[in-house]
Amino acid sequence: MPRSSTDWALLYLRVSGCLLLLWVHGLPKLLNFSHELTVIEDPFHLGAVPTLSLAIFAEVLCPLPIMLGVMTRLACLPILSVLLVALVFVHPEWSVAEGQFAWLLLIIFVTLLIAGPGGFSLSGKFSEGRAMPAWLS
Repeated sequence: MPRSSTDWALLYLRVSGCLLLLWVHGLPKLLNFSHELTVIEDPFHLGAVPTLSLAIFAEVLCPLPIMLGVMTRLACLPILSVLLVALVFVHPEWSVAEGQFAWLLLIIFVTLLIAGPGGFSLSGKFSEGRAMPAWLS
């Protein structure tokens, strides 16, 4: 089956957005866990370990299925939650210019939430000819 330019664009968006999130936010938190515990903001007073663990889940684990195109929409939700918490609760004083990276990531992952993974995805490969719930795509 031929793929459209939209399929190529969604593949590029999925992979590039996830790699940016992993490289800039996720992997530094994971690789410097002890140090990050001393500097992470805890706006809901959950404690440093749970807060950092939730951030690592969203920024390290969730990008992996998105890049593969499996449960893309579902995996976008924790990422969007972390981005919104950062923008609304942790850094409400940021101007658009100061928070531009977070806003751009928000745009990328909301787009993927709306559009799904596109044709180049494992969920598309497994669901050919079968009905699949939208949240699993």
